[in-house]
Amino acid sequence: MMNKALINIDYTFDFAAVEGRLSCGEKGQLIEREVSSITEKFIQNGDFTVFAIDVHQLEDNFHPEKALFPPHNIRDTAGRNLFGSLGEVYERNKQSQHIYYLDKTRYSAFAGTDLELKLRERGITELHLIGLCTDICVLHTAVDAYNKGFSLVVYEDAVASFSQQGHDWALQHFKTALGATIIKGKGV
Repeated sequence: MMNKALINIDYTFDFAAVEGRLSCGEKGQLIEREVSSITEKFIQNGDFTVFAIDVHQLEDNFHPEKALFPPHNIRDTAGRNLFGSLGEVYERNKQSQHIYYLDKTRYSAFAGTDLELKLRERGITELHLIGLCTDICVLHTAVDAYNKGFSLVVYEDAVASFSQQGHDWALQHFKTALGATIIKGKGV
């Protein structure tokens, strides 16, 4: 039997809300129901569920993203809050032993974190990915997971990005270069 985990990536106010500091806009908002539903199902099934959430310091002049993006997901700001109904799902379940809230400072949830250790100690072999942005943080997490030997499942209706072209390219890349299973519509 394959042990699976959900990696819920960066579904925060700054990335999804209209007034977010680095928002995907409507594309990010349209996946809210699916992101919340998939997350709730994983938690209720007792599957390991990771909230891999971007965190930055306001005046970090050495972070490589400083030249690429405006300040976003700043520690201790509302921009880092989980967006919409996902915040409610987390609050209802945050005491569960199956939930792990992970601060990440780079695109990949593996870069500079203990994510791989947490997955290996639980015997996890298959990762299910949802969140924002398809062609940035979801992509970099998927590439690292693939290189570490994890099987991948990506939910097409629970990922989004700034650009439809980037989103579509990443979905194709997940399938053709990383061997990921792409699930469209209701899955789990």
